[in-house]
Amino acid sequence: MAATWTSFFLLLVSLVVVIGLAKALSPVVEAGVAAAGVPRAVIGIVIAMLVLAPETLAALRAARADRLQTSLNLAIGSALATIGLTIPAVVVAVLILDLPLTLGLEYRSIAMMALTFLVLAFTLGSGRTTLMQGAIHLVLFAAFLFLSLVP
Repeated sequence: MAATWTSFFLLLVSLVVVIGLAKALSPVVEAGVAAAGVPRAVIGIVIAMLVLAPETLAALRAARADRLQTSLNLAIGSALATIGLTIPAVVVAVLILDLPLTLGLEYRSIAMMALTFLVLAFTLGSGRTTLMQGAIHLVLFAAFLFLSLVP
């Protein structure tokens, strides 16, 4: 029982540290995005990449060790956990602060998300991950980044 409470406390401390780092880096990222002349959506992408960096590095290490299933599980699991925790936290903050909430997506983002879910269903439905499936996910991610940079 003590290990559970210790883990919970350390998780909260880690969450506060990550949020603090993201808040501290946000002005620098915003200035860099403004100087580069790219859309403001890139700010969220850069912050998300920083938050997901540890899991991304672990997934890359697993892929290099030819453990593709572990690599894909790390990558998808961390992204789902981040999204699964971020959206409820934003909703709670919006309700507490009585702010308007808009979670809208542009049509091309909806199309990319639907395509990603379709590919993900095929990848996870097969039971085993192949190099080709991983490459397809990387191509989808590259297309998402490209479409985020090109309005």
